[in-house]
Amino acid sequence: MENIEDDPTPMNMIQRRMRQAEAQGLETAVNGEVMVCDPSGALYAPSERVLVVSDLHLEKGAAFARRGMFLPPYDTAATLSLLEAAIARYEPRCIVALGDSFHDRNGAALMPDEPRDRLKALMTGRDWIWITGNHDPEPPADLGGFCAEEVAIGAWVLRHEPTPGPRAGEIAGHLHPVAKVSGNGRSVRGPCFASDGARMIMPSFGVTTGGLNVLSPPFDGLFDLGRARAHVIGVSRIYPIPFAALCRS
Repeated sequence: MENIEDDPTPMNMIQRRMRQAEAQGLETAVNGEVMVCDPSGALYAPSERVLVVSDLHLEKGAAFARRGMFLPPYDTAATLSLLEAAIARYEPRCIVALGDSFHDRNGAALMPDEPRDRLKALMTGRDWIWITGNHDPEPPADLGGFCAEEVAIGAWVLRHEPTPGPRAGEIAGHLHPVAKVSGNGRSVRGPCFASDGARMIMPSFGVTTGGLNVLSPPFDGLFDLGRARAHVIGVSRIYPIPFAALCRS
């Protein structure tokens, strides 16, 4: 398995995500229905022509700047580029954004015209569902689309935060799952789609967001550990790795 962990500075995180987006996708099943894990971090349901993205955290750099902390101001543009490419690959009829689409409550209202126009262009001609998140509990200002706490589509229920205990058909975000594997004296770590076939927790789509190890306590009780896999996004493909082969630290 290739090294999928780079220097975790904002610019290197962006560059890594842009490289990973060219990798090969992976088909898997969630609650009995086929879905495609896309290397961008999106999830596509062919039977419903629905594309799901989670935790875009648009305008994160601007939110930090308002607090006097400065990040490279490219996160929104890079995240939208990944989203544009994923939409072009699948041509979905509907997009579901699984919450924390904006990094704070003011992100949508203060978004500059150029990225706002890019986002509105992506929304044109298709259904767009905003799931509310803990960072953005209200509908995004002046962008349109439908806003809900959760939505049922086909065999799945889509919401921002995973529900405690087993939940067949649940697709959620919020936890930003990453997985770590060690061997031959080194370790690699990367974002992943976490699933046991019944439910899935999606990686963060935003290019400068951190991650939480799938073996850490917030994931306890969410999966059948005997069936759980971390579908880890690499530079050339997505690697399905059993939880039993992963490292906690």
